[in-house]
Amino acid sequence: MFVMPPLAAERPQTATPRRTVLSDRSLAKWKQRRETPLMLSDWDRTLMIHYEVDPDELQPQIPFPLDLHEGKAYVSLVAFTLRKLRPQALPAVFQTLMRPVSEHGFLNVRTYVRVGRDTGIYFLAEWLPNRLAILLGPPMYGLPYRHGALDYQHHHETGELHGRVEPHDETAPLHYRYDGPPLDDFAPAERDTLDEFVLERYTAFTERGRVRRRFDIWHEPWPQQRIDDLDLIDDRLAQCTGPWHDTAQPIAAHYSPGVHGVWLGGPKRIRDTHGFSTHPHAEEVAA
Repeated sequence: MFVMPPLAAERPQTATPRRTVLSDRSLAKWKQRRETPLMLSDWDRTLMIHYEVDPDELQPQIPFPLDLHEGKAYVSLVAFTLRKLRPQALPAVFQTLMRPVSEHGFLNVRTYVRVGRDTGIYFLAEWLPNRLAILLGPPMYGLPYRHGALDYQHHHETGELHGRVEPHDETAPLHYRYDGPPLDDFAPAERDTLDEFVLERYTAFTERGRVRRRFDIWHEPWPQQRIDDLDLIDDRLAQCTGPWHDTAQPIAAHYSPGVHGVWLGGPKRIRDTHGFSTHPHAEEVAA
């Protein structure tokens, strides 16, 4: 059993309101492009566990340049429940057809990357229990879906957060637990802090085979609270995503009751005539 050590809270050098501007910038980008969401969803009762990683150890495993915070790289485990996944512009009959994939648990293992002028996330692996979703996600978005059994008991109202993920293709689980005071002090992360760096991300970059894609999202800033005394009982599941874990240190956790009405954009292939898709002037074309 490992009890996560307290992480000293960062504060900007000058007093600023407890808010983030990254969500506002993301929304402005959507409006500038005159885009509308492909899908909408809710991300409910979300726990994030963050590791500090040596960037020299992590970069060889990631096909995009790492985005660093004060010279350090980070990997996060994100445990949440997807709810009400639905198309934005299709009739109700299509929304009914989507019900088999509209609600289920997720575990994302992600790191932070910078592609050209944009910052975002890259998924090392994702576990979910829905076999139909596992068939759809990789070819559409290039997502690294894996099958597993997920049991989340996230009851922040009573101070009980218990979670266990059992992969079906590996033997090592993820198991965590928090039993403490009720969590009710939720607020957006402060600007220019590590909290904002690991929480507020609005673009995902993927690679599957030789195809690289990106997709944009938007939601209101995460209402969140830092948890310093989470029991990380077993995190051997993270070892299944690469040797980065050998030198990583868990440093913080955040909990959020969730965000609703999340906008999900369609996948776009990243094309670059220079032969490297992370070139700052790479073109984006619809997949």
